[in-house]
Amino acid sequence: MTEQKINDTRKAELLSTQVEHIDITQFDARPIIDSMGKMSFTSRDLSRATGIYNQMLKDEDCTIFLVVAGSTSAAGCMDLYAELVRSNMVDCVVATGATIVDMDFFEGLGHKHYQALEVPDDDTLRSLYIDRIYDTYIDEEQLQDCDFTINEIANGLEHRGYSSREFIREMGRYLVENGKKENSLVKLAYEHDVPIFCPAFVDSSAGFGLVKHQVDQMKKGEGYMSIDAVADFRELTQIKIESGDSGLLMVGGGVPKNFIQDTVVCAEILGHEDVSVHKYAVQITVADVRDGACSSSTLQEAASWGKVNTGIEQMVFAEAGSVMPLLASDAYHREHWKTREKRRWAKLFERD
Repeated sequence: MTEQKINDTRKAELLSTQVEHIDITQFDARPIIDSMGKMSFTSRDLSRATGIYNQMLKDEDCTIFLVVAGSTSAAGCMDLYAELVRSNMVDCVVATGATIVDMDFFEGLGHKHYQALEVPDDDTLRSLYIDRIYDTYIDEEQLQDCDFTINEIANGLEHRGYSSREFIREMGRYLVENGKKENSLVKLAYEHDVPIFCPAFVDSSAGFGLVKHQVDQMKKGEGYMSIDAVADFRELTQIKIESGDSGLLMVGGGVPKNFIQDTVVCAEILGHEDVSVHKYAVQITVADVRDGACSSSTLQEAASWGKVNTGIEQMVFAEAGSVMPLLASDAYHREHWKTREKRRWAKLFERD
């Protein structure tokens, strides 16, 4: 057997078990969350956080922002986030490029994530073109297909600056026409007019595709499209100004967390002193509060910056993949989303 066939066989063995994304509609977590509310430690924190999320859903004046950092999408929460959009349980998404491009758009193209049932030497994985996220595998060759698809989308656009929201909407349009998965967050957000922002968009597979687009265009002596990070901040701040009351459901932290919280300060800088701080806030994180990073800074700390209300907030220090299914299932089965008005904030930016 040739070395190539041996490598192909070994790669197939390692990529043999797909990650199955959890379906929050298929189980009812309300009794568990109710019981946790009578406990202590993280259990009670999660129960209170779930109660706050349900308050957001019941509040007819509240725009809900889903804020996601980390790799929970690859690990099995992808369909969960998609369901929140489908069922009108979130109105806007702020996330990392990895969450939106490398994970969701990637699967929208028909590719998969795999459970790492064994973890050989990472140099071996590299030789097989397998990328690893803790105990999850991605086929690098499939990820490069994602890169080239981003490049293809960019090549078909007018040569100007785009906010990440604008470009991700084009990605959603592409999946409607060419996608291979119904349960895609990017696709559903396009269909339901839910805007998605990635404040560090090129720190993902999108970056490779967009760099190739610009280099190829420059070689031809022609113009190119680009991502306008300032437009991202301006547009997201505009949603905050227009929305009034708002709530944050945050998974992880990092740039998305700071980005959405800063909209309150930006609105004030723009002269909208009547814009209120985020009324509700929940954050699920494993970051240590002692390191001074944004990911671990508490919501109480954010109040000192004039970003978050201290009255209705809850930190949950837990790995999000283990608690988000319970929180989301509870909220789904309490059905407050059924009477919520659809905000369709993406329409705010429709061009004439």
